Amino acid sequence: MTIAPDLVAQILRLHDAQKWRVGTIARQLHVHRDTVRRVLAHDGQAVAPSPLRPSRIDAYRPFILATLAKFPRLTAARLYAMVCERGYVGCDSHFRHLIAELRPRPSAQAYLRLRTLPGEQAQVDWAHFGHLQIGRARRPLMAFVMVLSHSRMIFLRFFLDARIDSFLRGHVEAFIAFGGCPRVALYDNLKSAVLERVGDAIRFNPELLALAAHYRFEPRPVAVARGNEKGRVERSIRYIRDSFFAGRTFTDLADLNAQARLWCLGLGADRRWPEDSALSVRQAFEAEARSLMALPEGVFELGERVAVKVGKTPYLRFDTNDYSVPHTHVRRTLTVWADEQWVRVLDGATELARHRRCWDSHAQIEMQAHVQHLVDAKRAARAHRACDRLAQAAPASSQLLQHAGARGENLGSITVSLMRLLDRWGAGALQAAITEALARGVPHPNAVRLALERQRAASGEPPPVALVLPEHVARRDAPVRTHELRSYDRHPDQQAKHPHNPPESPDA
Repeated sequence: MTIAPDLVAQILRLHDAQKWRVGTIARQLHVHRDTVRRVLAHDGQAVAPSPLRPSRIDAYRPFILATLAKFPRLTAARLYAMVCERGYVGCDSHFRHLIAELRPRPSAQAYLRLRTLPGEQAQVDWAHFGHLQIGRARRPLMAFVMVLSHSRMIFLRFFLDARIDSFLRGHVEAFIAFGGCPRVALYDNLKSAVLERVGDAIRFNPELLALAAHYRFEPRPVAVARGNEKGRVERSIRYIRDSFFAGRTFTDLADLNAQARLWCLGLGADRRWPEDSALSVRQAFEAEARSLMALPEGVFELGERVAVKVGKTPYLRFDTNDYSVPHTHVRRTLTVWADEQWVRVLDGATELARHRRCWDSHAQIEMQAHVQHLVDAKRAARAHRACDRLAQAAPASSQLLQHAGARGENLGSITVSLMRLLDRWGAGALQAAITEALARGVPHPNAVRLALERQRAASGEPPPVALVLPEHVARRDAPVRTHELRSYDRHPDQQAKHPHNPPESPDA
């Protein structure tokens, strides 16, 4: 940095003529102490550093350095407790600053530039790009990035999660976009690829191994804490953040992925190729594409497969949303096969339902047929209960319903009408009226009603009044057994013959 000539002259004058110290000059001129020392050194004046004042930690410095050399990751809090046990009385906050200066730093490492053959390797990783609000759900926006190590060609695809089914879909779409498959796919130790690792013993995700077997590539994780081994995908993610995502607007996930495809084939492919500035990434990829492995003829089946138990209502819960199923499959465990577009409900190999996938939260997605079938089944069950009650109270009602069905009448409405007549007139009267209606050849509730009215008129009884009591009143309106009154009519002489029946007192 160039220092203005007038500032240089002022620093030299204050130091030589006024005999000001370096710190005083820096404070008055609002510059850094190193700036003042640099001006004085350029003028040939050596400035001795200010002597350090004695500190309370000086006596414990050898112990701290020896402990940090043996345990370099030991926390400052633990070191502070250890020196306090040895008599240190300083402040803990100042102690932390001192430990930060004394803690040994790892030595700088040199790295070799890794070079790969065309079609040999691709590097894969997830990247987090914030969140999307979809209704009441706040979904993470995850970017699947695959980079061909030789040509630096980028494949970019956004998802609303980082689950294994999205991870596999990203691979399949990347291979289709590249027109081939590399021989090695390089990952860090993310859970989508590596489930467990102990030293060199690695347990891969079995679904990733199935994909690798289908496309014939080798999944290979980098060493632990060695992100530099897949630095090309790391740099590509940084390039995506700066060149593609920064300041970009989009309407939904489909719009964002459409823009990502155009960017990968446009600006992302037209950038300079790092291996040869005379070529672009597009030109390097055209040469590398001939070295990629051909894609297999079969299609790898994609989707998330989970087992879900259906409760007492005809809905199953998947990804915080409820999807309807046929009411005949409640209280059972079904299989859900889901992708970005559809949620399929399977019972073994039989597909029971197919719904559009909802990315909202706590929504209810249903097919009208499922609900209507349940309603019809409930109504049919009520109709069967009414028919059973009618058959027990008035056996002739079964014959009336058979004749009405043969004539194409609405059996549901006839059953309801007969139930009302049963509640109003009673079982005996209804049985006689139905028998009369059948004898006249008119199997209809109106004929039964007329027969009941004729019976009432012939007997001279008033019309019946339907009295419906509340349930709690009906339970308390129990029949009462009357007392036998013959004991009151006995003669006193007869009572004397029966001493066990004492005479009633007059006051009784």
